[in-house]
Amino acid sequence: MMVNATLRQFKVFEMVARHLSFTRAAEELFLTQPAVSMQIKQLEDNLGLVLFERLGRKIYLTEAGKEIYRLSREITIKLEETASVIDEMKGSEGGHLVVSVASTVQYFAIRLLAGFRQHYPNVNLSLKVTNRKKLLQLLEQNETDIVLMGTPPENCDLKYEFLLDNPLVIIAPPNHPLQNQKNISLETLKNHTFLMREQGSGTRTSVEKFFAERGISVSASMEMNNNSAIKLGVETGLGLGIVSSHTIDTELESGRLIVLDVEEFPLMRKWYMVRREGKRLSAMGCAFEEFVRSEKQRFVRIA
Repeated sequence: MMVNATLRQFKVFEMVARHLSFTRAAEELFLTQPAVSMQIKQLEDNLGLVLFERLGRKIYLTEAGKEIYRLSREITIKLEETASVIDEMKGSEGGHLVVSVASTVQYFAIRLLAGFRQHYPNVNLSLKVTNRKKLLQLLEQNETDIVLMGTPPENCDLKYEFLLDNPLVIIAPPNHPLQNQKNISLETLKNHTFLMREQGSGTRTSVEKFFAERGISVSASMEMNNNSAIKLGVETGLGLGIVSSHTIDTELESGRLIVLDVEEFPLMRKWYMVRREGKRLSAMGCAFEEFVRSEKQRFVRIA
């Protein structure tokens, strides 16, 4: 019967269902694979339902498994909200706040969080930096309170508001042959190699769409999963890069990088502050949102 199922069994089930892998679930839960399999077997016995089916070497959720996964996620979210409410009722000025940001936002976000910490020194902050695809997963799985990212998709159950403009610029080493040219044509860039962000990055998606709409094909010699690696690669002469203007103030001041004057650039994008629709933020979460709205301009260092 359902009453015999334990929260631990549901936690293990959620992890297996999320990854569709007993091995990955065991790694994240710091359990052995047999222990994970045993928890799933006990849960299936308690429910009287088969939750997974095997096809070859892969596992899939059954229809019953999909429904139980949806319900268990709702239970987990409510339990997390309950813990947050209890902390507030205890009058704590601390609490735990998880902020997740796109990698292009991390420089701004770190300064922002440092400023917030000065106002709320007892808050326990977690900062997750990743690409757009992973940010949407974190929101879907309710594993973050607030996200700072590029334009979110409209078909998701999300609440968002404009944060800042995010100009994308083309960077080069200071001795690059195009350093002194003005209004460089996009056609000229076809002869140069670019260092690109990985697939799933919002910057990569925007850049590819921009060039494709203009019938321009650029050579991406290397993929890198963060802006720091791209800046270092450009600095050492591996190719040109396209990054947020918010991320290069230090390199420009020191003369390690330059911004090329290219037609139709900067490529203007926007950042947004995002959370799940209907998510009940803690007192710290609400305080952070208000801090961002009122103080964000103090932490902008745009090149």
